[in-house]
Amino acid sequence: METIAPQDFWQELHTPGSFDRGAHAGFYVAELPDGRQLRLPIRPLADGEHALASLIINQASFAVQDALAAALAERLRPLAIDVVVGLPTLGLTLAGAVARALGHDRYVPLGTSRKFWYREDLSVSLSSITTPTQEKRLYIDPRMLPLIEGRRVALIDDVISSGTSILAGLGMLRLCDVEPVSIGAAMLQSDRWRERLHAADPAWAERTIGVFSTPLLQRDGADGWRTAEPAGVRSA
Repeated sequence: METIAPQDFWQELHTPGSFDRGAHAGFYVAELPDGRQLRLPIRPLADGEHALASLIINQASFAVQDALAAALAERLRPLAIDVVVGLPTLGLTLAGAVARALGHDRYVPLGTSRKFWYREDLSVSLSSITTPTQEKRLYIDPRMLPLIEGRRVALIDDVISSGTSILAGLGMLRLCDVEPVSIGAAMLQSDRWRERLHAADPAWAERTIGVFSTPLLQRDGADGWRTAEPAGVRSA
């Protein structure tokens, strides 16, 4: 079994076919639309029998960040996006890079730090799978409202997993009378998010675009994992 040092994940893109995508031992192999491969660490869940592949984009090399942003921008390009809106925290890294790849001069970051001039009526509760016990609120700087009003908006996060962060972002934009034309992410992690977004509005699941998808994994022997559900890539 090939191993990889923890600090070396997310640092290199490999040529197509470098690794067997059916083998899930020391890492999970994700594939970009052009066939290049990215090795992801496998994170066992609390039950010990299931696991997820992980991506922390602000720890990735600039080359990997740029490749993921470029791939997502190409999927969004046919939608004629006017403004990219980014979700905190890690989604901001991807959102800014996607906006640049689309040729935009700027993007609109949402945040969890309330500045004194922010409006409480332009905020919603926020939680995520990685910080489930932290009580946060999601804000938009009121000065940014003219940038998104009446525009074609894409809401961007780094990873969509449970769907809670995306739903908070959609709720935030709803307060601004903005309905995104698309939701984008580098990784769609398992299918748990799909049911939640569909319950909120069936259109949202169909508007969600990922560079690649990763499945829920199930333990297969002492050191291995197998796919517990199919993984694919949804595109507009």
